[in-house]
Amino acid sequence: MTARIAILDDDPAIRTLLADAVEAAGMQPATYARAETFEAALRNAPPGHGPDVCLVDLGLPDRDGLAVVSRLALEGGAAIIIISGRAQVQDRITGLELGADDYVVKPFEPAEIIARIRARLRKPPSPPSRSMARFGGFTADFDRFTLTGPTDLVEGGEATFSQAEAEILRLFLDRPRRLLSRAEMQEALGGAAGDSFDRAMDVRISRLRAKLGEDPKNPALIKTIYGAGYIFLGDVVWG
Repeated sequence: MTARIAILDDDPAIRTLLADAVEAAGMQPATYARAETFEAALRNAPPGHGPDVCLVDLGLPDRDGLAVVSRLALEGGAAIIIISGRAQVQDRITGLELGADDYVVKPFEPAEIIARIRARLRKPPSPPSRSMARFGGFTADFDRFTLTGPTDLVEGGEATFSQAEAEILRLFLDRPRRLLSRAEMQEALGGAAGDSFDRAMDVRISRLRAKLGEDPKNPALIKTIYGAGYIFLGDVVWG
């Protein structure tokens, strides 16, 4: 099936550049100049026909791009790659904290964007029998991108997680009680090695810990083994 790539940027030259690169790579682009039009298209898309990857600029004329990223992450399903002229470290951190999977600073090479899109598309679909996992009083539903658990830990008994968080959580749940090095996680998740990947990993694990009600100084489920990686200590039941 042809991958669907949504491009949200108010610059017509950049929209054309990205759309041409996406189409040349054998994928199907859809371009939007305004957040309102983009979000309307998402609402009206038939089930299963939404974008696989969203390329989102932060400097939009009708809405802050970070608000768009936050909403996309909460709804789950599509990978999110921010493409922005904002090069400050804090902007990158904020984008990742809100649920973006990747952050590219303008100007960029189209080939780099295509490589990053393919890295997000590389994840194989989860078998139906492994779409739900139970551990430590929680249930993770990878079809609905929801986490249910004790109401004193999860607001209302349910929280949502982004695709990026889902990938990391599934990685832990597939390998409980096993040390995972950063190199192994980078290879499994398809990220680019380096400080940006390490920072993105730290941010997403921090968000997962918060949703699990973990004490950041002494987490019970996701343990940091300093200088080595992480280990998930819960018992996991799939199905």
